[in-house]
Amino acid sequence: MTFQNTHRASHSTSAFFAGGATGCFSYALLAILLMHVLRPDYTPSNHMISDYAVGRFGWIMTTAFVALACGILMLLAGLARSGPASALARVGMFFLGVSCIGLIVTAIYPTDLEEARSATRSGNIHTISFLVNVVSILLAVALLSASFRSHPAWRNHQRTAIALASLVVLAFIFQFLTLHRGAPYGIANRLFVSMLFAWLLTTSIHLLKVARQ
Repeated sequence: MTFQNTHRASHSTSAFFAGGATGCFSYALLAILLMHVLRPDYTPSNHMISDYAVGRFGWIMTTAFVALACGILMLLAGLARSGPASALARVGMFFLGVSCIGLIVTAIYPTDLEEARSATRSGNIHTISFLVNVVSILLAVALLSASFRSHPAWRNHQRTAIALASLVVLAFIFQFLTLHRGAPYGIANRLFVSMLFAWLLTTSIHLLKVARQ
C-alpha cells in the first residue's frame, strides 16, 4: 500500500511538471509571436529572435527566455521521474539542464543588433550562451529521442520524437549555412526555434499522458 501511494505521488508530481512545462512553452511561443506584431520594424529575414529583447517591449522577449528555461527545467524534472532511466536518457537530461542554465544567461545578457557600432560585453556573453544552448539542445533532443525506445510508456512517442529531432537538426544546419550578411538568417532562426518548440511541446504533452495513466 505504501508503494502504491508513493507511485501515485510520483506520477502526480510528474503531471504537475508536465503541465507546468507545457504552460511555460506555450507562453514563450505566444510571447515570441506577439513580438512580431509589436516590433514590425524588425524584419524577420534579417533579425534573429533574440533581437526582440533589445529596444521597446524587450522585457517581453526576456520573459519568453525565462519561460523557456523554466519549461525545460520542469520537463527535465518530469522526465527524471517518469521518463527512461537508461544511461542515454541521463546524458540527454544533463544536456537539457545545461541548455536551461544557458537560457537564463541569454535572458540576462541581451544581444547586440547587427547595426551596432561595436560589440558589447553583454552581446559577447549572449553569443557564447547561444552557442552553448544550441549544442546542448541538439544533443538533448537527439539522445532523449533515441532513449524513448527503452521505456514501454515512451516507445510509441519515439517515432514522433525522432522525426521532430531530425527536423531540429536540419533546421540548425540551415541556420548555420545562413549565418552571414545578406542571407535569410532570421527566417532560418525562426524555423529552428519552431521545430524546437514542436519537440518540446509534444514531449511535454506525452509526459502528461504518461503521468496520468
